[in-house]
Amino acid sequence: MIEKIKFLRITGPKEDISRVIEQYLNKYKLHVENALSELSDVHNLVPYVDTYNVRETLLKSQDAIEELKKSDAHKVCKDVIEQKMTVEEASNCMSTMHLLLDDLNSQKKERLDQIQELKERKEKIMPFMRIDVPLAELFQYKFIKCEFGRIALEYYEKLMKYVYHDMNTLFLECMMKQGFVYGVYFVPSTRQTKEDAFFSSLHFEEITFPEDMSDTPAKIIQDIDKKIEVLNAEIDDLTSKMLEVLTKHAVRFIHAYEVLKEYNDDAEIRKLAACTKQKDEVYYILCGWMSEEDTKKFRKEIESDQLISCYVDDTTDSTSSTPPTKLKNPKIFKPFEMFIRMYGLPAYGEIDPTVFLAITYSFLFGMMYGDVGQGLCLVIGGYLLYHFKKQNLCAILSCAGVSSTIFGFLYGSVFGFEDVLKPIWVNPMKDTLTVLITAVGFGICLNIFAMILNIINGIREKNIERIFFDTNGVAGLVFYASVIGTALFLVTGHTIKAVFLVTIMIVVPLILIFFKEPLSRMIEKRKGLITGEKGMFFVENGFGMIEVLLSYVTNTISFVRVGAFALSHAGMMSVVLLLSHASSGHPNVIVLVLGNLFVAGLEGLIVGIQVLRLEYYEMFSRFYSGTGKEFKAKK
Repeated sequence: MIEKIKFLRITGPKEDISRVIEQYLNKYKLHVENALSELSDVHNLVPYVDTYNVRETLLKSQDAIEELKKSDAHKVCKDVIEQKMTVEEASNCMSTMHLLLDDLNSQKKERLDQIQELKERKEKIMPFMRIDVPLAELFQYKFIKCEFGRIALEYYEKLMKYVYHDMNTLFLECMMKQGFVYGVYFVPSTRQTKEDAFFSSLHFEEITFPEDMSDTPAKIIQDIDKKIEVLNAEIDDLTSKMLEVLTKHAVRFIHAYEVLKEYNDDAEIRKLAACTKQKDEVYYILCGWMSEEDTKKFRKEIESDQLISCYVDDTTDSTSSTPPTKLKNPKIFKPFEMFIRMYGLPAYGEIDPTVFLAITYSFLFGMMYGDVGQGLCLVIGGYLLYHFKKQNLCAILSCAGVSSTIFGFLYGSVFGFEDVLKPIWVNPMKDTLTVLITAVGFGICLNIFAMILNIINGIREKNIERIFFDTNGVAGLVFYASVIGTALFLVTGHTIKAVFLVTIMIVVPLILIFFKEPLSRMIEKRKGLITGEKGMFFVENGFGMIEVLLSYVTNTISFVRVGAFALSHAGMMSVVLLLSHASSGHPNVIVLVLGNLFVAGLEGLIVGIQVLRLEYYEMFSRFYSGTGKEFKAKK
């Protein structure tokens, strides 16, 4: 069901809004609407502008506070009761913390940058570890020049295969990494220009080293590692000093951070508020929706609060915003709200189909998948998964398992064995026609009930067309019921005496459905009975009537699948029993268990999807729009 809600206008002094949010609105949930939009007819309204912008302060403080919360100081803070800070005091406190930490942070950042630079140097020299000569010596040769770099593997292979043996160059391969060959080539100084040009044509990427990297690559890397180790030690020392500063003022810093965080969290509510000025006082105005139950408690609690006023609209028609939907169902049906949200929440005032879906889904699932043993496994497995994982789908699976177990007794099926229990109702494989006819009959009942729900929704909306002339309104219900009743009489061998009356009950509803638009406009006294060209009206409605008739037939026949899946389960389990040689009296237990697991997994999944399809396409499409917006209390 949908919980009744009220539209509230809450007002008071601007500086008091944070107290109101913390003391009342976090307790009595309010779905906040934009006050400027709701009160567009009120003059002198301006948006609420926050006095303090604490977002940047929070972001800057987050790392330090998280580090402090990991320490023992945080445990001490939990036991310390301190007077509530104002937002201004909390902001000043955090500014003080930043001043104390800024210098240490700068030093820490400087060392982190140095470490990054050293790592980049190490990465550059690492591929040339094979060279055991100081770099300074290599670059001082007078008659031989060398170039460090890398070349793509494909070009290196071509160089070695076709050109290298004719060159006056020595290429020393050092390392192969990520599709590149790192190395150094030596060339006589007299041919350097020519050879450099040739290597450049092979996309040789030159790698240069800073002047202070003059030792051997191995020694350079060793020195870099030592420097990084020293810098990391300095960073640890700075971190300890920062933590020491934080710990000294831990209570105030954490308290201030929590105050600012709470203020920032409430910003979502404040930004939807409006402000108005009366005399020298500025007042805030908050607009939103609250459940009827919470509204009563809220109004009672603020009776003695002189700084807050609340005005309640008893009707939802007085607002420009669409009332949100707040579902309130018994605990056993609550998991099925997941399927409702997948389709779309009901609009406020529309029938909530959660209970209808829960009952029909479980019933159809059991009828399509009736087995005592596998049903009990679904019940136990679904319950355990829901208990530990808290997933709604697991609870739905458990409910469906209960229905599956019940139908298992009706069918006399236990893990596929048909001779263990005597069927209370029928054996699907022996009474196929009974199962199929029952499935279609149940589908007809569901379609009729869905039409009744559609009529009720039409009455709630005061929609004449939906109540009387819709395909699923009174006209559609009379037509469908008349056709089904006539077919039932003929099939059972009875004669229809009042043929003229039956004809009227079939033909007249179709005429009403055909002319539903002009008839509705006429009753509502709207101008122009037919909108658009009359010729197109008859053509479109003519094809529309064909679609309507086909939908009645297909929606009814669609429920044959319910019985078909009951037969499918029996058929699949008979194959499992055959493969396990169950008829011999000594079945293969492994084959039997694996077969049951396979059938349970496959059929459970398919049946679950098929039942949901029946719910959405055959029933929901008749009465349910799902255009509601969810009730959300901003925090």
